[in-house]
Amino acid sequence: MKNKVDKLLKEATRAITAAASSRELDDIRVRYLGKKGDITVLLKSLGQLSPEERPSAGQAVNTGRKIVEKELLERKNDIESAEREMKLQEEQIDITLPGVSFRRGHRHPVTRVMDEVIQIFTGMGFSVREGPEVESDYYNFEALNLPKNHPARDMQDTFYIGEDTVLRTHTSPVQIRTMESETPPLRIISPGKVYRVDYDVSHSPMFHQVEGFMVDENVAFSDLKGTFVHFVNQFFGEDTPVRFRPSFFPFTEPSAEVDIGCVMCSGKGCRLCSSTGWIEILGSGMIHPEVFRHVKYDKEKFSGFAFGIGIERVAMLRYGIDDIRLFFENDMRFLEQF
Repeated sequence: MKNKVDKLLKEATRAITAAASSRELDDIRVRYLGKKGDITVLLKSLGQLSPEERPSAGQAVNTGRKIVEKELLERKNDIESAEREMKLQEEQIDITLPGVSFRRGHRHPVTRVMDEVIQIFTGMGFSVREGPEVESDYYNFEALNLPKNHPARDMQDTFYIGEDTVLRTHTSPVQIRTMESETPPLRIISPGKVYRVDYDVSHSPMFHQVEGFMVDENVAFSDLKGTFVHFVNQFFGEDTPVRFRPSFFPFTEPSAEVDIGCVMCSGKGCRLCSSTGWIEILGSGMIHPEVFRHVKYDKEKFSGFAFGIGIERVAMLRYGIDDIRLFFENDMRFLEQF
C-alpha cells in the first residue's frame, strides 16, 4: 500500500507542478481527490486489508491525501496570483490617450418654452398653482359653465375614465380649485399637461398648456389686452403686431382670440398663416359671471380675465417647427438642435 501511495504522490506532484491554469488544477484535484479519484479509491480499498495492515496503510493514505491537498492549495495561490497579474497588465489604461467624450444633454424645447412663459408671467406678478391631471367632470366642465349636454363639450374631444372622471382637457380646473380656497385679489397661472382625443401634424393627444387668470375689483378688458401685448413683446419681440379677434368660450364673456403677425412671413402671407399674415396663439376673455357663481364670488364686486396658451403651439412658432409630433418622438437629431 505504501508503494502505491508513493507512486500516486509522485504522479500528483508532477501534474500539479505542470498545471498552467485554475481549470487544469481543478481537473487534477478531481482526478486524485474526487469521489472516484485515485486516492479516494485507495481509501475505499482499506477494508480489503487484514486488521493488522489497516492502521499503517490508512495512515499512509491519509498522509498522502494531506500532501496532495497542500500542494494543490499552494499551486492554486500561485496560479491565481499570476492570472491576476496578467489581467492587470491587459487592463492597463494609457493615460496619454484622448479621453472618451459623452454626448451632452439638452433641455427639451417644450420645457424651454414652458419655463420662459412662466418666467414672463411671474415677472408680471402671477403666482403658479398646479392641480390633478385626472379630474372630475364638475371641475373640468360644469364649474366652467359647461353643463352636461352643452354643445361646446364636443370641442374638447375628452378622454373619459369613468362617467364623471376625465383626463383634464385644459388646466382651467385649477382656476376653479384656486378660487374655491382663496379670495381676491388673485393673479394665477397653472402650467401642466392636458389631454384631448386628437392626433395630427398640429394636434397631440397629450400637450402642455398654461392657463391663467386675474380676479380683483375693477379688472377690465384693457388689463387683459395690456397683459398680452406685454407677453407677446417679451416672447416674440418688441415689433410683433398683436390683434384681438372676437370669439366664443363658455367660461368667458366677452371672449377673444389673440393673433400675432406671422413670424414666418412677417405678415406678408404664407402657407403657415394661410396667406392672412396672422396666426392665432391663445384664447382669452373676461371671466363669465356663471363661473363666479360656482365659486361664490360676488359678480357685482369682482371681475377678472382668463386665458389659455398652448405651449407646443408657441414653441412651433418660436422655432419654426411644422409638425407637433416631432416634440414627442425623442429623435436626438431633432432635440440636439435646441
